[in-house]
Amino acid sequence: MGREQDYTIESGADLAGADLKGANLRAANLKGANLLKADLREAQLRGANLSDANLSGANLIGAHLKGANLKGANLSGADLSGGNLAAALLNGANLSGTKLSGTKLSRADLSGANLSGVDLSDAKISGAWLREANLTGANLTGACLDEANLSGADLTGATMPLGDLTNPMMTLPDLTGANLSGANLTGACLNGAKLAYANLSGGNLAAALLNRANLAGANLAGANLKGATLKGALLFGACLDEANLSGADLTGATMPDGSIHK
Repeated sequence: MGREQDYTIESGADLAGADLKGANLRAANLKGANLLKADLREAQLRGANLSDANLSGANLIGAHLKGANLKGANLSGADLSGGNLAAALLNGANLSGTKLSGTKLSRADLSGANLSGVDLSDAKISGAWLREANLTGANLTGACLDEANLSGADLTGATMPLGDLTNPMMTLPDLTGANLSGANLTGACLNGAKLAYANLSGGNLAAALLNRANLAGANLAGANLKGATLKGALLFGACLDEANLSGADLTGATMPDGSIHK
């Protein structure tokens, strides 16, 4: 366990490489602080103001950051594995290359955050806001995305949690306008999913369940929908150029031209 030592630190402080393992920094004002490669393992940072702080390469394994303000912070290359970031504000934060496996991010605001290539395996992201976030190449294997808002997010090349998406009891994330180009969603349960204007071009949706899914204006060019079930789905304005629909069930679906498939 950490030392649980109390610290008084001023805004903008230079703490590069500092040993703050187990430090009690609850509600501390660390706005703009330089914490480059600092050791913050198991530190208590609940409710702390770390907006615009430099935490690049910092060790935050097991750190408690619930409700912390990390808007615009640089967390590139930091290790937050197993940390608690529930309800934290991470709008516009740079999380490129950050380790977030097993991290609690429930109800966190990650709108516009850079999460490219990030390891989010087994992370708890339920109810989190990821609107317009960059998740290209991110690893989401085993992540819980229940009720997460991923509208407009870029998920190109991301490894999606197919184990969850095949579960009909899962509460699906909002993927309106999301970039899922080339995604592998084979057999995914996406009944009622919000995928309007999403980019699914070249994606593999073979045998996927898309009953009553909203795919209005979606780009499905070249997508593999072989054997997919699209009963009652909304495809108005969708692009299906060169999509493979062999064996797909489109009963009652609204087609791109507005007609109802029989």
